[in-house]
Amino acid sequence: MIPHGPREDLLFTTDFLIEDVHFRRRGRSAADIGYRALARSLSDIAAMGGEPRWAMLALALPPWATRRWIDGFYEGFLELAKEYGTTLIGGDLSHTEKLIADVMVCGVAPRGQALPRSGARVGDAIYVSGELGRGRWRFVPQVALGRKLRESGAATACMDVSDGLAIDLHRMCVESGVAAELDSFRASWNRGEDYELLFTLRPGARAPRGAIRLGRIVAGEPGRITCGGREIPPVGYDHFRGS
Repeated sequence: MIPHGPREDLLFTTDFLIEDVHFRRRGRSAADIGYRALARSLSDIAAMGGEPRWAMLALALPPWATRRWIDGFYEGFLELAKEYGTTLIGGDLSHTEKLIADVMVCGVAPRGQALPRSGARVGDAIYVSGELGRGRWRFVPQVALGRKLRESGAATACMDVSDGLAIDLHRMCVESGVAAELDSFRASWNRGEDYELLFTLRPGARAPRGAIRLGRIVAGEPGRITCGGREIPPVGYDHFRGS
């Protein structure tokens, strides 16, 4: 987050989409991959309660990428960009053995109002914006919900669930200096690639329609998650060790 004049902060995020790391090419159209490349970064802006404005795309192309495939990739990318009012303002092209797309998105939020990961407090309720464990490829970035959470003033912390609930909630709790107690827990929630919003609300605050309550923030070792007295390890996708 960078101050931008007296009324706005600029929000920046960047995200890789790498062949055979984040996706397999088989069964995926070029447009699907282009859509996904941008959607991942839009989800980060949504988690801050921001409005996406501009995007930059650095694309490294492998030998198999034909002109037709590249056109399809941009079709999917720009289709989503138009839907969310995001302008592609530049980027870079190179070549490699496997496809690499690095997408940077810049968004805006009112000065000092962007949602952090570090604001959860003891007594807050924990929610997600939708069902976890489905991992849909063409997910919908929750930009409208992120904005609603910011405008309500009731949300204290927010992030998207990309690597699995346990590890992402652990990260939020570490940054906030708190622990979490879940009402229930399913192993399928650790699969990742959900891109639902994980957020905390002040005590007594009304949750948005469709949100699912998971538990509450409690005092304890920062990052510790329990359910029914049993500790939930922070497992999920680890970028340095893999799943």
